[in-house]
Amino acid sequence: MWHGLWTVVDESDRAQWGYAPLEGVGPLSFGMSSQEAITAMEAQGYTCDAVSQAGEFGPFKQLCTRFRAVDAPMYREDSAGSLRVDVVGYYVGPMGLTCVTVDALSGPQVLLDGIRLIGRPPSELSAELSIYLEKTGRRIEITPEGDIGSEALGVYPRAQRAGDVLLTRLVFGRPNDWANTMYDCIPVDEWRIH
Repeated sequence: MWHGLWTVVDESDRAQWGYAPLEGVGPLSFGMSSQEAITAMEAQGYTCDAVSQAGEFGPFKQLCTRFRAVDAPMYREDSAGSLRVDVVGYYVGPMGLTCVTVDALSGPQVLLDGIRLIGRPPSELSAELSIYLEKTGRRIEITPEGDIGSEALGVYPRAQRAGDVLLTRLVFGRPNDWANTMYDCIPVDEWRIH
């Protein structure tokens, strides 16, 4: 699908991943090391160009891995002209993988009990998540951006631009290990994505 300068991968061409709340996303499990994540992602057809430092959290360094599908077109760039990545993993010191983000335009589709979380209009996902949270007896929470999220599920939806359209990009995390809330565990780099 083409939205001006933003190419959106068709749903049928996306990898299909499951999400286990506060445990893991697809092949990535919270707590794994960056090397374990790279190995798991390579087995799924993703490559990691480098492990970089993403900042510090108290006394711990925060590392970042950026993954893209091996067969993704090389011309696929983000709005800043950098090669677009599909999945980003963030690691905090000895706690390992603490946060995963999945790109709205090109990332894998992540399913939570049949709910498609990635690449959807934010209002559609908010409506579906509200019903799910109510049905499962969890509290409905509204993010500062006005979307529906959940500490109990470890999900924080964000809107990502695709031309004149906004699509859901999700941040998955386990804040109880190192941050007070999902909002607190979102790395600074993530706030630069629009």
